[in-house]
Amino acid sequence: MTRASNGTALVTLPNLVSTSRVVLGFGFLVTEAVMPRLALIAIASLTDFLDGWLARRTQASSRLGALVDPVADRFFALCVVIGFVASAQLSVWQAVALMFRDLMSIVGWFVARNVSWLRPITFKARLLGKAVTGLQLATFLVVLLWPAATDGMVWVVFGVGVAATIDYTLMLWRERVRR
Repeated sequence: MTRASNGTALVTLPNLVSTSRVVLGFGFLVTEAVMPRLALIAIASLTDFLDGWLARRTQASSRLGALVDPVADRFFALCVVIGFVASAQLSVWQAVALMFRDLMSIVGWFVARNVSWLRPITFKARLLGKAVTGLQLATFLVVLLWPAATDGMVWVVFGVGVAATIDYTLMLWRERVRR
């Protein structure tokens, strides 16, 4: 088992489960058949639950795992959205709306890292952020199984994404103290 300089394990079962979503994302990009895509979404959804459960159950939670999990989530979602745009199942505006919260998270991360008068804080998952991820996965199923409902789901994800962005922004602002 590979260990970090502080002695914590880098390669753990929960981290491997999280990382599997990267492979699943690539798999989504190389297939256009509905059934394999449904299976990939289902497996990714299962691994999203399983990695956290395993980390808590085996007491293998780590700072690295807390970073790997959301990055793997975002990578899988991005691969799915790119796959849907490439196969004309989503328009570019729908893709941007689905990924709005993720785009704002990247902007927020850069701001938090580069504004010197803000003290660093630990980013933690929040309920609205988890809701966006769940709704994104549900939307991916809708695109494959009930395309007529795609627009409505995209608007729901966008709305919850805006609310999640506001929630994260307010939380970060409250947690940060001017020097």
